[in-house]
Amino acid sequence: MILEHPITIIGAGLGGLTLARVLHVYGIPATIYEADPSAQARPQGGQLDIHEHNGQRALEAAGLTDEFRAIIREGGEALRMLDQHGTVLYEEFDDGTGTRPEVLRGDLRRILLASLPAGTVQWGKKLTGVVALGAGRHELTFADGSRVPTELLVGADGAWSKVRPLLSDAQPMYVGATFIETYLCNVDERHPATAEAVGSSAMSALTPGKGIVVHREAGNVLHTYVELTRPAEWIASIDFTDVTAATRTIAAEFDGWAPALTALITDADTPPVPRMIYTLPKSHRWDRVPGVTLLGDAAHLMPPSGEGANLAMFDGFELGKAIAAHPDNLEAALTAYEEALFPRSESEAADAYVLLDLCLGDRAPFGLIDFFNGAPKEERESHRQP
Repeated sequence: MILEHPITIIGAGLGGLTLARVLHVYGIPATIYEADPSAQARPQGGQLDIHEHNGQRALEAAGLTDEFRAIIREGGEALRMLDQHGTVLYEEFDDGTGTRPEVLRGDLRRILLASLPAGTVQWGKKLTGVVALGAGRHELTFADGSRVPTELLVGADGAWSKVRPLLSDAQPMYVGATFIETYLCNVDERHPATAEAVGSSAMSALTPGKGIVVHREAGNVLHTYVELTRPAEWIASIDFTDVTAATRTIAAEFDGWAPALTALITDADTPPVPRMIYTLPKSHRWDRVPGVTLLGDAAHLMPPSGEGANLAMFDGFELGKAIAAHPDNLEAALTAYEEALFPRSESEAADAYVLLDLCLGDRAPFGLIDFFNGAPKEERESHRQP
């Protein structure tokens, strides 16, 4: 494919990077514009389950299976569920099958970045405006005043996408749940009771309306999401710049819980960071607009279900494959991609809402335990928070 202005991707997350890499494998140039000033500008999040049927397929298409296997955390597929007193209600051990191995998001992003030609990612490029030029072409304006024309624009820029308004009027909506992020370091030495309660990999302690979900990461680090179903106004009333007061307020919601669990809040080594959960409509889709499309959270923002990163990478793989299959007809490529994207996204979004209810709804945690006990193994492995 020879384009006067190569394919433009907004956002250097996992989805945008996967798309660029798959296109590179096919010999198709692309440029990613990313608002962050560098790859190290901010933390990239914690552990991810990478699933056989989507995330691993995308990495295989990207030619990165060996690099992916090298960053897998051994034993990361284990899971236990506790009640608020620390009693084990359910447990799965890592059977070594590798159907959903765990890796750090930062490590996965690193191998994707390393696989791209120098200059593919243009850092410090915050998109501020897009103007349609006709015939599917667009001109992009960045905060530094630069302008770039493109024949194909892909919005891989997440929940608050600046590209989405070209296609859809949909706005992210708060679902009534907030996950408050904390880290506890050197846990085996400093917090042995908490380390024992969490176990070797993932742990969740859930009750209606609240819960604690933890991943053990390399270096004796526990990465915690304190989950609360609360109105946006309640979250806004907490001054998270006052770490002591904010911690006290969050911990009070877990009064009476086992100290080994509440230590994940009260003894955290990082300030509590609220992650309010926003979603797009379950059936979000758009009419075909020449020269532009979306992938990942920009296209199908949904509650955490263990699928977000997998879907973003799979979208990138599918879009890259469609472009390669229609090298002289970008509109045919985008049509084929979106025709598969929409039903896939709608199905996954419906499942994500079910999982959120199982985790924090009236039957928590026993609805989720029933699900794990009754669902086929591959289905259980596809829906693990966060």
